[in-house]
This record gives sequence, structure tokens and C-alpha cells, in this order.
Amino acid sequence: MFGLFSKSKSVQVNGLYELVGQVNLIDVREIQEFKMGTIRTAKNIPMGMLLASPEKYLDKNQTYYLMCQSGGRSGRCTRTLAKQGYDVINVEGGYGSYTGTKRKK
Repeated sequence: MFGLFSKSKSVQVNGLYELVGQVNLIDVREIQEFKMGTIRTAKNIPMGMLLASPEKYLDKNQTYYLMCQSGGRSGRCTRTLAKQGYDVINVEGGYGSYTGTKRKK
């Protein structure tokens, strides 16, 4: 019962600026959204695919930063994957709130 209220790890999207290129950044948005723009070095793995087969994409010995457009989908992924033993961090605010210059179109 208490697991429902567990807090997952997170970072604000604009606090990620210095880490771009140094961390495993996964954009969980759909392919069409990803193609419209993302943060440089982000790898696109849509949420449905990631949650259906996390072992295909993730290594439990690595840390991953998950982002989406606003932080909602990535938050859901983070909570689900953390319960399965993955070291995941939600990027709060998502691409929609990103003000940095490390964009990729």
C-alpha cells in the first residue's frame, strides 16, 4: 500500500543542461513527436515499447534519465521501471519546458 506513494527520483529539465552528452537520456515520446525536436543525444524509445520490454533496452547496472513532452509519461515510466529494479530518473517539465541550447531538430 505504501508503495503507491513512493517518490521516484527526478531532475528539472533545465537542470539537465550540464549533463547532456554525459548521461543516458531516453525520450519516451512517440516517434512523430521525437522527430519534431528533442534534446541532443536523446535516444527515442516510445513509452509503450519501453514498458513492454525494458530488458531489451535497459541495463540494470546503468542510470537512465527519462523525458517526454511535459514529464507525465516519463514520470509513469520512471515509477514503473524503478519498481522493476531499474535506476531511472524522471526529467520533470520535459522537452516542452526546455530552454537550453542543446536542441536537436
